[in-house]
Amino acid sequence: MSDGIIETDYLIVGAGATGMAFADSLLHETQATMVMADRRHRPGGHWNDAYPFVRLHQPAATYGLPSRPLGSGQKDRVGLNAGLYELASGQEVLSHFDLAMQQQFLPSGRVQFFPMSEVGEDGVITSLLSGERQIVRAKKVVDATYSQMQIPATHPPTYEVADAVARVPPNDLPRVAQRHSAYVVVGAGKTAMDTCVWLLTNGADPDSIRWIMPRDSWVVNRACLQTGEEFFPRLAESIANQTEALATGRSLDDVFLHLEVMGEVMRIDPTVKPEAYHCALLSEGEIEQLRRIRNIVRLGRVQRISVDQVTLADGAIPMGANTLIIDCSAAGTPTRPTVPVFAGDRITLQWVRFCQPTFSASAIAHVEATYIDEVEKNLICAPIAPPTVPKDWVRMMAVEFQTRQVWAEHPDMVSWQATTRLDPFTSHVRSPTAATPEVAAHLQRYAANTGQAVERIQHLLAQ
Repeated sequence: MSDGIIETDYLIVGAGATGMAFADSLLHETQATMVMADRRHRPGGHWNDAYPFVRLHQPAATYGLPSRPLGSGQKDRVGLNAGLYELASGQEVLSHFDLAMQQQFLPSGRVQFFPMSEVGEDGVITSLLSGERQIVRAKKVVDATYSQMQIPATHPPTYEVADAVARVPPNDLPRVAQRHSAYVVVGAGKTAMDTCVWLLTNGADPDSIRWIMPRDSWVVNRACLQTGEEFFPRLAESIANQTEALATGRSLDDVFLHLEVMGEVMRIDPTVKPEAYHCALLSEGEIEQLRRIRNIVRLGRVQRISVDQVTLADGAIPMGANTLIIDCSAAGTPTRPTVPVFAGDRITLQWVRFCQPTFSASAIAHVEATYIDEVEKNLICAPIAPPTVPKDWVRMMAVEFQTRQVWAEHPDMVSWQATTRLDPFTSHVRSPTAATPEVAAHLQRYAANTGQAVERIQHLLAQ
């Protein structure tokens, strides 16, 4: 046990993306003191363990810490994301968080960071290396670990694998791919999509890839979620399209077909109905690459892998010689039940805007810094559970419409949205582009359909 007791305003458990975004906003909006602790050796959470070719799904300009730009603000000129704003690499994201800690947080004198440490239920921080324990007395505890992010490097597969089978997480793929002539990609989420794109763009024959896809997924067209004034008309159109789809759809299938026709969502195989939705963003170029893979296995989840076959829930496929299994089956951000964000001396970080973790954490910090009444704070910060299936998109939109209305009634929240770099929409509402007839038509269509959309949501959720 170390000498002395640390007295602080906030003990933040977890220095991943959301913990850092919360701390960043609180650091700049208050004079609060903070103690941060994380099991990893530096800030950034799961980005420390991500595969080397990982990139953000969304434009770098709308991710990370509100006080610190991420990326150069340029559009990609080549590659599968050409014409759209750059996607930060995993190393860029890690640097973003690490430099903020070293150049802003710690020099402020109001933040202390305990890496390679865990926090017990009693609030005592214990070093994972020395076992030394530090008592912390905090006015409030902030749980930045509630999402329980799962990635292949830290969550091994649940299926059986024979010892003689070559299996790796995508982290090891660049090192060992050239030793094999065939590949089996296990998993249907964004990690699996990235892995398949990596194989294809690095020269793998599409016919050398077997993709085990338990469920096809709807993916979001990244072109619809661009920042920058020149993309504002498309962003306004996207919001109007979503509302119109909800207002007019007779069924969940109708809603997603409407979204697909309007270019909001895409699917890898146009002939297969997607049964999953995880907020994955892809460019049209990436979709075209993935459609080159013809050997997609839709026989449910993997049960076991032996040297000669892969056994799945609904069948089996043979294993060829010199085949590499690439496990991408971790859950990512699992769907967990929501809890109140503010509960006495505890703050639990969750999404308050769907698919936007750092925006959400920053918004929660702003509300904590600005409002006093807990009931009002929870009204402003209604939590959203991450999605798994297409109906979850409708569920998230139900909370989103409610939150938009509540925030519109709080001028402070409107002002905050207009000034944070993490919001790609509100900051451009008063720009010259927003005054064009095209944007006005989209916003009018949004307003005309909002009431009916809110009513239809309950019918869709009941189906």
